Amino acid sequence: MIIEANAKINLALDILHKRADGYHEVEMVMQTVALADEVGLYEEPEGIIVETNIPGLDSGPSNLAYRAASLVIKTYGVRRGVRIILNKRIPMAAGLAGGSSDAAAVLKGLNRLWSLGLSLGELEKLGATLGSDVPFCLNGGTMLATGRGEVLSPLTFLPHIWVVLAKPPVDVSTGWVYNNYSPASVSVRPDIQGMVECLATRDFIGIAGRMGNVLESVTIAAHPEIAELKKVMYENGAVASMMSGSGPTVFGLTTDREQACSVAEAIRRQSDAWVIVTETVDSGGGEIWNAGCRP
Repeated sequence: MIIEANAKINLALDILHKRADGYHEVEMVMQTVALADEVGLYEEPEGIIVETNIPGLDSGPSNLAYRAASLVIKTYGVRRGVRIILNKRIPMAAGLAGGSSDAAAVLKGLNRLWSLGLSLGELEKLGATLGSDVPFCLNGGTMLATGRGEVLSPLTFLPHIWVVLAKPPVDVSTGWVYNNYSPASVSVRPDIQGMVECLATRDFIGIAGRMGNVLESVTIAAHPEIAELKKVMYENGAVASMMSGSGPTVFGLTTDREQACSVAEAIRRQSDAWVIVTETVDSGGGEIWNAGCRP
């Protein structure tokens, strides 16, 4: 069984307060893009084996895909094993939910492979124990996420947009970013209610004008190259540009593929960032364009 595990971007990310359980109460608008890992699931007599195309990537019990399989086996008393083949295309530690999406793909895939008959709601509860982004990755599309990020409300799907993704050659720990967040350092917050209203009317310019990510106040302070990538995107025609999640990946939005390709080429000329052009999707599929934006 082969499953596509799509990346996500955050169109808006706000932190409301620190919770008693140590987590942050968040309010986010999340969006699926076409860039995806490929997750293969093959039944084994017993045990969990994870193989990846990324040298050095931990394939043991700390890997989210491994943890997802272990959770299903232990929760439902499954007396079989699985080999998980991860063909990683989403960069790691990038703010794009690559690990969470892999875990979601394993949950969905094993539910089918082993005929467990679990509902989406049951899968979401399992996923929430693995990570706050996993429930969204099980659903995809355009959603409002609250709580730790696991409480989801479907929104009107974002109008089709081309997305330029650029990750500078640095890795960022999500835990470090949240632990160093200070509300006093935030000057502009996203207008999430306004964005929801603009989504309902499919007003892309209104959506773009209401974007914001309060975690930029932490990650950009440590990695100013993120701000430079945003600047290059705007200078070359992106309608909007922002850091995704805790970073460090920056995305730029355009309504035209050729414009997106132009933005990507400018970033390649002016930086050493990993760059790719993709598009927003409802739940999967879509296109990904590399150098020169040719398939």
